Amino acid sequence: MNWKSVLENEEQIRGVHTTPARFTAGYAIGIIAVHLIYPKLPGNVANATTYPFPVLYREVDFEIERLFSGDPSIEGMITDAAKDLERSGVRAIIGACGYFAHFQDAVREAVSVPVFMSSLCQLPMIKQAVDTKKKIAVLAASGDNLNDDLLKHVGTDMKRLQVISIGELESFSAIRWGRETLDNGALISELEDTAYRIADDKEIGAILLECSDLPPYARMIQGITGLPVFDFNTMIDMVYHSVVQKTYLGYF
Repeated sequence: MNWKSVLENEEQIRGVHTTPARFTAGYAIGIIAVHLIYPKLPGNVANATTYPFPVLYREVDFEIERLFSGDPSIEGMITDAAKDLERSGVRAIIGACGYFAHFQDAVREAVSVPVFMSSLCQLPMIKQAVDTKKKIAVLAASGDNLNDDLLKHVGTDMKRLQVISIGELESFSAIRWGRETLDNGALISELEDTAYRIADDKEIGAILLECSDLPPYARMIQGITGLPVFDFNTMIDMVYHSVVQKTYLGYF
């Protein structure tokens, strides 16, 4: 064990500390989530048990369709939520829906901490990593709204993307429209069918789950397709470790 690192950490804790007046501390990741009532399973971005570190939520309240379309009238609510999270001490801000990408630029300019408003922020990285002859399948809650206008806010475009809209799945309707009962078995079955169709398409080299409700099914999708699967939580884990680096203890 690297005792020198342990002792240095203890010395830092013993030191004199000054911080802005806050009634809580230790929330590195702040998440903006839309007010929707439906069962949020572990793995869902809006379920705090998803993470091995504390997260801090702020709610915004409007119809989800307004977010899908990028309605400019909701921008103020979103930037206000981001500013409030920053005042609360978070080190990075996430939006709990891929279509928060519409407001990536506005939120980034409104705060001084890193902003990743959408799982789609990973697309430039995925495109760099995957064979240029391969497509990237994007499972989206509203396929019609995933277009170049949206993607310009995350530094990419529709090239090489194959959008698969899962918003029309009957089993997904509880999530899409905010209902209190979710038939998760039926949703798993329909997503399995989707995954098998992806597996049959040899031109697909990776998968991105746009929707913040889909990470609970990422392992199943990967098991069927054998492909790299990116989602909100692959991004959030990366962001967390970029703003909260750790001391490595061990021996050599």
